[in-house]
Amino acid sequence: MSETISARTSRLVRGAGWPRRTAALRHVWTIDGLVECPGCGLFQRMPPLQAGHLAACARCRQTLEWRRRTSPLQTPLAFCISSCALYLAALASSLMTLDVYGRERTVSLLTGPLELLHEGWGEAGLLVGIVTIIAPAVVIGMMFAILYAASRRQMPDWAPHLLIWYEKLRPWSMVEVYVLGIFVAYTKLTDLAHVDVGPAVYLIAALMLTMAATDSTLDTELIWQHRRVDSITRMENGERVRVRHVRIDEIAMPPVDHLVACPSCGLVGELSRPVSNLRCVGVCPRCDHRVWRRAPQTLTRTTAFLISAVVFYFPANLFPVMTFFKIGGGGGHTIIEGAIELWQDGMVPLSLLVFFASIVVPMLKILSLGWMLIATWLGSSFALVQRTRLFHVVDTIGRWSMIDVFMVSILVAVVRFNSLANVTANAGMVSFAAVVVLTLFAAWSFDPRMMWDAAGLNRPSPEGGQASALVRTRDGHAVAGTEMMEPGQA
Repeated sequence: MSETISARTSRLVRGAGWPRRTAALRHVWTIDGLVECPGCGLFQRMPPLQAGHLAACARCRQTLEWRRRTSPLQTPLAFCISSCALYLAALASSLMTLDVYGRERTVSLLTGPLELLHEGWGEAGLLVGIVTIIAPAVVIGMMFAILYAASRRQMPDWAPHLLIWYEKLRPWSMVEVYVLGIFVAYTKLTDLAHVDVGPAVYLIAALMLTMAATDSTLDTELIWQHRRVDSITRMENGERVRVRHVRIDEIAMPPVDHLVACPSCGLVGELSRPVSNLRCVGVCPRCDHRVWRRAPQTLTRTTAFLISAVVFYFPANLFPVMTFFKIGGGGGHTIIEGAIELWQDGMVPLSLLVFFASIVVPMLKILSLGWMLIATWLGSSFALVQRTRLFHVVDTIGRWSMIDVFMVSILVAVVRFNSLANVTANAGMVSFAAVVVLTLFAAWSFDPRMMWDAAGLNRPSPEGGQASALVRTRDGHAVAGTEMMEPGQA
C-alpha cells in the first residue's frame, strides 16, 4: 500500500527535527503595534501613521517611524535607476585635469586608490577604493534587489538578509563626503596650476543627491510588512516553538522583561519567561536573524575600539598627512596646517569645515563615547536624554572626517610631475584614516539602550502601564498620541 499523506507528513516532520506533537510546544507571541525605541529601549504602542506623519519615542523623542508621502516603491526605484546611470557614467569620465607648465595629467575616480597602492599605502588605498567605488556599486545593486523583492506579493526568503546587509553597508558608501574632498583638493590645486574640472565631479555630485533621495523615500517598515511571519520558529537551544500573532490593542501590556525586539526588522515578541540580556533568544520568525535583547559584549568592544582610536589620534595630528613639493619649495603638511593654510588664503568657510570635520569631530566622538561608556559603567542616570541625542549626532557625523583622506588621495593622483610638482602621502594620513574607521566601529558597536538599562529605567514596573509613541508632522506639529510614560521611567 502506498504511503498515506499523514504518514508522509510525520516522516518529514521527524526528518526536520521537529517534535511530533506540536500541541505540547510552548508559544511565542508576536505583537503587532508594539515597538521598542532603539535609543532608550522603551516598549510603546505605535499608532497607525498617515502619509507625512512620523512617530517619535515618548521618552527620548527619537524618531521611530516616518510614513512618506511618495510612492513606497516607484519613487525610490526611479532614484535608484538614476543612481545607477550616474555611477556608471562617473566611472567612465575624467575627474579633473591639471596643467603645470604645459604638462597635463588627467585622472579618474580609480586613479587615487591606485596611486596610494603604488606608493605603498595599501591600507589607505583599499579603504578609499571601498568607500568610493565598491560600496556605492554594492548598495545600488542591493537596493534594486530589495525593491524588486518588495514588489512581489510575497517577499522571497533571500530578501530579508539583503535588507539587513543594506542597512549595515550603506554608511560605507561615502559619496557625499568624497564630493567635499574634491572641493578641498580643488582649492589647493588652483594656486599650483590651471585645473579643469571633469564631468565626473558633476556626476558624483548628482549621484550624492539621488542616493540620498533613494534613502529618504524608502520606507523600510512598509517593506517589512510584505514579509510573512513564520508560524514556527527556532529557539537558541534548537527547540521548535509555535508563533502566534496578536495586536497590542487586543491584550494588556505584557511584562517588559518578557519582551524582545528583533534588532534587524523590529518585530516584537513575548516569551513565556524573562529574557536574558546575555544570551541569544533564538531566530526571528520574520527575517531569520538571530535575536538578542542586547548585543553581547557591547561595552567591552566599544571600549577596545575607543582605546585603539585614541592611540592613533596623536600620530594622526602630529605627523604630516602629505608632503607637497613644487619648484621653489615645499614640505610636509599636518591636518591643522592644512586648515591654517586655507584660512591664510582667505577661504575661511572651507578652513572651518576642514577644522571641524578633521579635528573637532574625531575629538568629539572620542570624548562623547568615553563619557557614555563611563556613565554606563557607573550606572549614572544623569542627562540620559541628552546622552541619547548626542549619540545619534555622533553616529551621524562620524563619516565626514574622511574629507582629509579623500583630499590626499585626489592630490596624490593629480600632482605627479616629478621635479616640477609632486604630492606624496605620509604616515599621518594612514593614522588619521585608522582613527575615523575605529571611531565608526566604536559608535556602531555601542548600544545606547545600555545607558538606560544601567540606570535601572528599563526594569519591569509594578504599576504596569503602556506608553504611546508621539505622532507628529514633519514640521513638528503634534497630531495624535500622548506623552504618557511608564511609571518610574520618566
